[in-house]
Amino acid sequence: MTPMADVSTPTRIPDRRATSTWAVVLAACTGQFLVVLDMSVVNVALPSMGTDLALSGAALQWVVNAYAIAFAGFMLLGGRAADIYGRKRMFLIGLGVFTAASVAGGLAQEGWQLLAARAAQGLGAAVLSPATLTILTSAVPEGPARTRAIGTWMAVGAGGGAAGGLIGGALTEAFSWRWVLLINVPVGALVLIGAALRLAESRAGVRRRVDLPGAVLVTAGLATVAYGIAQTEAEGWTAVATLVPLLSGLALLAVFVLVEARTAAPLMPLRVLGVRAVSSANVAMFMMGSATLCMWYFVTIYAQNVLGYSPLQAGLALMPTSAAVVIGSKLAPRLMVRTGAKNLAVIGVLITAAGFGWQSTMSVDGSYLTTICLPGLLMMGGAGLASTPLATLATSGAEPEDAGLVSGLVNTSRTMGGALGLAVLSTVAAARTGGSVAQAEITAGYALAFRAACAVLLAGVVLMLLWLPGHRSRKA
Repeated sequence: MTPMADVSTPTRIPDRRATSTWAVVLAACTGQFLVVLDMSVVNVALPSMGTDLALSGAALQWVVNAYAIAFAGFMLLGGRAADIYGRKRMFLIGLGVFTAASVAGGLAQEGWQLLAARAAQGLGAAVLSPATLTILTSAVPEGPARTRAIGTWMAVGAGGGAAGGLIGGALTEAFSWRWVLLINVPVGALVLIGAALRLAESRAGVRRRVDLPGAVLVTAGLATVAYGIAQTEAEGWTAVATLVPLLSGLALLAVFVLVEARTAAPLMPLRVLGVRAVSSANVAMFMMGSATLCMWYFVTIYAQNVLGYSPLQAGLALMPTSAAVVIGSKLAPRLMVRTGAKNLAVIGVLITAAGFGWQSTMSVDGSYLTTICLPGLLMMGGAGLASTPLATLATSGAEPEDAGLVSGLVNTSRTMGGALGLAVLSTVAAARTGGSVAQAEITAGYALAFRAACAVLLAGVVLMLLWLPGHRSRKA
């Protein structure tokens, strides 16, 4: 059995300017860092946003979800556009939209303005993120070098999510919540200039039209389903206010599948999902994302609302967790050589599940070491170990013309898993709390959410054992 899967090399259209590998890796990783950072950087700032803009608890959840849903829903379109119109071009467009939306969010004066800016940030991120991975894979030859590059890309992305707590806490406490968004502006501007000067263009060999109806359908469907799940917190599962958006969202997704089956140039060719490596790894990524991306939200809220940490203290408390996910991601390429991608993914998710089980024992007067630090090391260290092999397996079945699409699909699975997972687990926590403001009840709700996430991860392990391929192959 060959221990690791290959990542397809996209067709490259040479540029007159030679692009050094380090410049490609730096630009791709910085772009991915910003994209993932903004998934988590707002978490510790949510209480301050709510106070300043008079946002309810449900509205604050949408500060996270507006970004995540737009990001996940349009990422397939972003990946396909990168293949057709050029990875460098879409990288620059995506980063430009992301940076402009960060300005709008940081200057928002009303709650709706902040939510609209977050959705626009997600749209920019959806164009930017797939381009970062395909730029990387087109510049680095396949084999160990590319596996290390993907490991670095995963580590930097994981570091962006992990560092969000510290960066958000420091900026909120030192300045205001607005700077958790405005900090993107100078970084984005510098990367835009550097990428415009140093990156070479590449694209798939065949130019096709972009399936805009498919992108609108899948985004609207996913957003409507997430909204319906969020409604259960206040209305319950059988209320009209819940059932209408849930059923409408599912209907939109069904129409999306029909459109993709009939259109000549689909956004999501159904044949791609027929490749075992692609479909199984993406489902596993979805399940893992539904648990792990919610961890930052619940732990930072728990630290501030129950343990009484300040925003900066909450960010500092998560530093070991942040280091764990980066270390896990960097170790993964080396361990894959010995264990194989499938085995390492299973081991990583089992470690993550153990951390979630431990975190579910949290209490009102828990110590930092046993209620935040050590469970966090397991949760995110395991996630770091699992992410690289899953991403490698997911891209192993991609044909060159589908490289950007499959890269987008990997991030879509993880991010949409996180968005829907946050909606579901928030509902689980709220159902246990029952509207009580007592800290013991709030903590019990958070603990139940972590137990539910642990169950999802264990189900994911069973799925991976039965479905993930254990060898490198392009065939279903």
